[in-house]
Amino acid sequence: MKIRISHVAKLSLILLFTLQTFTCFAQEVSINIHLRGVAESKISLLALSGGGTFVSIIEMPGIKNGETTTFSVPAKNLPGEFVLRFDYKEKESSTPYPSEKYIFINDQDLELWVSPIYCNNADSTYFQANERENAAFVKFSNENAKQKQQLGLLQNFLINYDDKESKFYQQGIIEYEQRRQTFNQWLSDQTLEDEDLFVSSMYGFQYMPQIDFKGDESDIIKNLIDHYFDGIDFNNPFLIKTSDINKWMDNYVNLYSELAINIVIRDSLLYEAGRTAIEKAKKGHPLVYGWMVDYFNRGYESNGMDAGMKVLEPYLNDSTCLTSKRQAIEKRLAGIKTLKVGTFAPDFTLKDDAGNEVLFSKYKTNNRYKLLLFWSADCGHCKDLTNELYLWWQQLDDKTLVEVFALSLDDTETEITIWKNTIKQLLGWKHLRCKGGVNSPEANAYFILSTPVMFLVDARTNKIFAIPENVQQLSEQISTN
Repeated sequence: MKIRISHVAKLSLILLFTLQTFTCFAQEVSINIHLRGVAESKISLLALSGGGTFVSIIEMPGIKNGETTTFSVPAKNLPGEFVLRFDYKEKESSTPYPSEKYIFINDQDLELWVSPIYCNNADSTYFQANERENAAFVKFSNENAKQKQQLGLLQNFLINYDDKESKFYQQGIIEYEQRRQTFNQWLSDQTLEDEDLFVSSMYGFQYMPQIDFKGDESDIIKNLIDHYFDGIDFNNPFLIKTSDINKWMDNYVNLYSELAINIVIRDSLLYEAGRTAIEKAKKGHPLVYGWMVDYFNRGYESNGMDAGMKVLEPYLNDSTCLTSKRQAIEKRLAGIKTLKVGTFAPDFTLKDDAGNEVLFSKYKTNNRYKLLLFWSADCGHCKDLTNELYLWWQQLDDKTLVEVFALSLDDTETEITIWKNTIKQLLGWKHLRCKGGVNSPEANAYFILSTPVMFLVDARTNKIFAIPENVQQLSEQISTN
């Protein structure tokens, strides 16, 4: 009998299988931290999240000088890259001061003697004698830096050398290629030697791709792009548990950006970058494949690149793509298809100048346009846009042109406090805080997943007139009508 497995069932089976690659052998690990050299310290252990940031998973306050505290690291976080954060007081009367140490934890219980002031000094902070992961990484990093420095000097010399036809230059290219191959062979040998260690997953990010020094700078960049992924094993799921993969992918995207001569070409190149990288990762482990989709989702979403979101759409129907952002991407794509120029702006309730509740569509204004700004006072991109937008709005010759409705998605106590202080400087705008933040009814109606986002609405018809990505586009769209 042939049994047909549904898409959802297949996805569940794949997810179960791939998660087992992380958890079937992982067990809880303990780390004993011996505090020295300060009066006391709060000690926190931060684990790497899927978005490339570190989040606190364990906190121990009030550890005194000479005391030992024990952290039990959950199996679900192992193996992985972590940050030990110390908020220490050098003296009892001192104000707490932070210091951080990056560490790797796999399957070995650890002992760490640490002086927070010198937490990255090997003489003052060190693990037990038989510790493996961190010792191997330090050894690798030191040798890697030494060899990379020599290669880097020769590479820069060849790129900037004027006489490309000289025998001396041609000999330099031969020398560089020999050294590059020797380095990559050393890299391969080190990866094999340390294959039982988690840190060996990071070695491949140091791979030196081949360079064709013929042609101009643009040709060299294109050649680097063509060979950028040569040294990476996308079948290794531990790649996504390192912070290096984010830096490595940022460098890849920046290569495309260097080829751009204007914004339109830049965006087109970034869409190509996404397709190329995802197709490469697609041939590897489902978790790495999914991570790559998530990476470009963050980039396209944070920059308001709707066409980029459409690049991701085909991968959502692939059951082997274990993206953690499937629902968010689908929601964003639904928004792109639903909220188009010429469609009615979704309604929500706000208060008019008299304090009466009124629907956005019924809000009476003498202005030609209503500008909806979804933002957060605690968001760096939002601060930049808001400052530019407010200056532009203040300098408008016709004050009846645009009325601004700033809908805040600040939701935590800290964010709300920042919002209340910020709007004191944004006088003349209508301010509304959407309870629930990004999950509020207002945000859901407009398919908001990140901020800032703007919608320019015709005040007479309440139809969306434009969806500007920045103040320059907003100004152009208004002035051309």
